[in-house]
Amino acid sequence: MTQVKKTPMDILDDIYSLACWMTGNEKDSSELVRLTYLYAGRKRRETELLRIFRDCYVERFGQDTEFCIDTAACKGSISLVESLKQWTADIKLSVLLSEISGISHRQIASVVGKPLDTVREWLLLGRKLLASDCLLKASA
Repeated sequence: MTQVKKTPMDILDDIYSLACWMTGNEKDSSELVRLTYLYAGRKRRETELLRIFRDCYVERFGQDTEFCIDTAACKGSISLVESLKQWTADIKLSVLLSEISGISHRQIASVVGKPLDTVREWLLLGRKLLASDCLLKASA
């Protein structure tokens, strides 16, 4: 199978589409794309841009997750909350990269920094959640 090389505009369109799906509104999507390209600079490969997009999304928007009753109890669980934010964002991003951008499982694994088998499990779980609309409701 031959792979079509994407132009910079194709990649920008893909990132904007991903941002729309991830954030749920036009204003936040534009901000996320702006941040991605601000941090990325020039002459980045698609995989690097997507990795920067992922980092910007989790840093800026993440997933709304509240587990603690008061701030004193939350101090020790910050890493757990951050891990859950990253995990849910990675599942959602993996599905969207596969379905919208048509990126291979191996490239997705490179973007999220996880083993190929983990990405395949996330895709299975994420598609089920998206089909039942659970993951979309959990977005920022």
